Amino acid sequence: LKGYDVKHAGVATHFVTSEKLTELESSLLNLVDPHANSIQEVLNDYDKKCSEGHSKEFALEKFTNQINSCFDQSSMEGIIKALEKDDTEWALKQIEILNKMSPTSLKITLRQLQEGAKLNLADCLKMEYRLTQRCMEDNDFYEGIRAVLIDKDNSPKWNPSTLNAVTQEKVEHYFETLGDRELVL
Repeated sequence: LKGYDVKHAGVATHFVTSEKLTELESSLLNLVDPHANSIQEVLNDYDKKCSEGHSKEFALEKFTNQINSCFDQSSMEGIIKALEKDDTEWALKQIEILNKMSPTSLKITLRQLQEGAKLNLADCLKMEYRLTQRCMEDNDFYEGIRAVLIDKDNSPKWNPSTLNAVTQEKVEHYFETLGDRELVL
């Protein structure tokens, strides 16, 4: 997703064109009494100005039902099965994309999304910090870097190499406390 579609999808709360970012930054920095309401007013004002003329159809509009149907599953295996059942060109492309990704990362990302939806910001940040630390302890992060940036062969050797081989215990480990390395806010 790019530009206005990010807001349309609900990923962003406001839309500001790149040309207006410096102006927005200046407006925020020059607030005499910066508080939540005044910041919100500035953001809303820029969003309104920049959103005008962006009423074109959402880039994913024609896939919304498929996205909701296929990705509203409790497991990655369920998502893959739903995409296989859908069997459209779009669904097959999604399977192709997902099959290139780390099976471990797919499972921890799904769980992160599921849990993050129920957490406040502080707890989300703590969870995400744990995930960054656990990813750095595991091999797939480094393998992805090797495959894309170092050897540039775009052929990562994930370990484990399949979704079925990623155990629940492995996923749980990513979310466990880091003890004295836990993020303190």
